Amino acid sequence: MKNLGFGMMRLPVFTGPTDFDYEQINQMVDAFLDAGYTYFDTSFVYHNGKSEEAVRKCLVERHPRDSFTVATKFPTFNIVPEDRIDAVFESQLQNLGVDYIDYYLLHNIQNLYYDGVDGSGGIVKTTNLFDHAKKWKEQGKIRHLGFSFHSSAKLLDRVLTEHPETEFVQIALNPIDWDSEFVQAGACYEVIRKHGKQVVIMEAVKGGGLAKLPEKAEAVLKAVNPDKSIASWALRFSLGLEGVIAVLSGMSTLEQVQDNTKTAGESQPLSEAEQAALKEAMALYRESAPIPQSEIEQYRGLTYCGVPVTAILQAYSICQIQPDPGFSDDNNYFKNALIEEAHLDLRGDLPEEKIVTADGKDITEMVMKAVHWLKENTF
Repeated sequence: MKNLGFGMMRLPVFTGPTDFDYEQINQMVDAFLDAGYTYFDTSFVYHNGKSEEAVRKCLVERHPRDSFTVATKFPTFNIVPEDRIDAVFESQLQNLGVDYIDYYLLHNIQNLYYDGVDGSGGIVKTTNLFDHAKKWKEQGKIRHLGFSFHSSAKLLDRVLTEHPETEFVQIALNPIDWDSEFVQAGACYEVIRKHGKQVVIMEAVKGGGLAKLPEKAEAVLKAVNPDKSIASWALRFSLGLEGVIAVLSGMSTLEQVQDNTKTAGESQPLSEAEQAALKEAMALYRESAPIPQSEIEQYRGLTYCGVPVTAILQAYSICQIQPDPGFSDDNNYFKNALIEEAHLDLRGDLPEEKIVTADGKDITEMVMKAVHWLKENTF
């Protein structure tokens, strides 16, 4: 199965997020389709709410409807009253210029939107979003129903148990997030497959963060396979997983489309030597962060408001070496961990806690620096 997906979240623009370079986008869309790939992913909110219209102009109005599949998402975080939900969905059909949407997702299911801070029910439950989506599917306006997800494997298991109508789940998954304490990509993937659902993978190259690695890490990969781009390693890691509908790559240039389609077209499962090299490279990547993983490991067992200190420091530290530290998939997990563990709102006043290691080292200042940064950069 040709399961590379085109993420329409970082499209080329001229002067601002809605000033699209349509000539280049048309070339990118055509090259993607010509390579045999068909899955295009967008959302009601991407590019300041204009990505769906760009998809209509560059894809829907230029190619037969049966030559592509389109995915878009309902904005759970743009809190609207329940009597406006149907209108938002109808506007998405109009934005895209389609009669039906192939893959429709509730955007960004997480503790905050699903349970609420106090656990009594977030916007997803209070506005009956799943019921609305089931109705749209019954009407033939949706072919497949799913959701994107940004929280713990524990919550994911519960959501899938409570909503067996879900057909697929979109998660952040890549070699560095596979064993991340907050992102839990590997654990989330296993939960989805346990429930018999399919997977869509986002952040396959971690927003470009895995397209360029520290020199030592790149050298490890090049020693095993010198002809492959650094980004291709992360893509191949995801492309080889079972049950995957699409591995999304948010592409911004024609060259990226060409490299990604070439990688996916030639993709073979990672050999044992390649798996070992990728694991070593990821370890070196974590060591290059402001707080190396080897130091973080010393703080196992310590918590802040019930949340593992190691998870907080790891998330903060990995964000600092991303192309856009304030817009990394790690940023939002801390707020959900606080809700899950202590019913605390990250945007409120957080308790003062002194954090001291077993040998008497006070690391409160370091941990609170990470806490405050994550708080400031949560979205």
